[in-house]
Amino acid sequence: MALANPDLSESTAFITGTTRGIGKQLALALADHGCNVVSTGKTTDGDETELAGSIEQTAREVRERGPESLALELDLRDEDRVETVVDEAIDHFGEVDIVINNASAIQLANIADLPADRFDLLTDVNVRGSHLVAHSFADHLAGQEGAWLLSNSPPIVTDRSPGKAPYAWSKLGMSFITLSLAEELASDGVGCNTFWPVTTIDTRASRYFELGTEDDWRTPEVVSDAVLEILARDPSECTGNSFYDEALLREAGVTDFSEYNVTDGDPAPMSARMFDPEFQREA
Repeated sequence: MALANPDLSESTAFITGTTRGIGKQLALALADHGCNVVSTGKTTDGDETELAGSIEQTAREVRERGPESLALELDLRDEDRVETVVDEAIDHFGEVDIVINNASAIQLANIADLPADRFDLLTDVNVRGSHLVAHSFADHLAGQEGAWLLSNSPPIVTDRSPGKAPYAWSKLGMSFITLSLAEELASDGVGCNTFWPVTTIDTRASRYFELGTEDDWRTPEVVSDAVLEILARDPSECTGNSFYDEALLREAGVTDFSEYNVTDGDPAPMSARMFDPEFQREA
């Protein structure tokens, strides 16, 4: 097994939702490969919250690994703030060549049970927020050599999702934006792709919404390793794809995923089947 080891020492990544979970792990994994990181999210050091993590804490851990990091508070629902933060990131680093739409709101509920304000939150953070980031960075990325825009969102393989339709709509919308941008920026060589875990990942949301038990979960490292596999490719050729983390890692030669498991259990493909009930692992 030889996982990708891309040299990102000349790169800067703008990642949404880096305070904890997958977003933080992505920031640290890219930093381990030399990448500067713009750490964004709503939780800051000054907030009075019981939740562990902040954008500044992630930035500090990035700097401990060597690269430079900038922490910028960001509410994806605020269009003006998105534009300001993008401008600050570009002004500070000169260029940003990796953009990852990771931040997401989640609420699993029947249509009859989900009030309008929660629907608006899912839509505003997931779909609209991803659009605002992509919109603000599109021209800049088009002017970079070897640029990427990635989205933490699932393949579009269904036209219904009973029991979680509003959430599914918002996550599939993230993918729709990303894959459409792949076509719009194809002539500029920007690699626009989505990535999604096959299993549930051990995050605060998984625990809060009781999405299985620890036996069903893998650590965020399985996702960051998969993203590194993408970033090791040529963005002008690797674009318009929806990747599962397992598929990327199997292609790299991984046959034993136990190192990513939270326990000695055998995690089922719960995350993939959330949107694709017929999903089957590769033999």
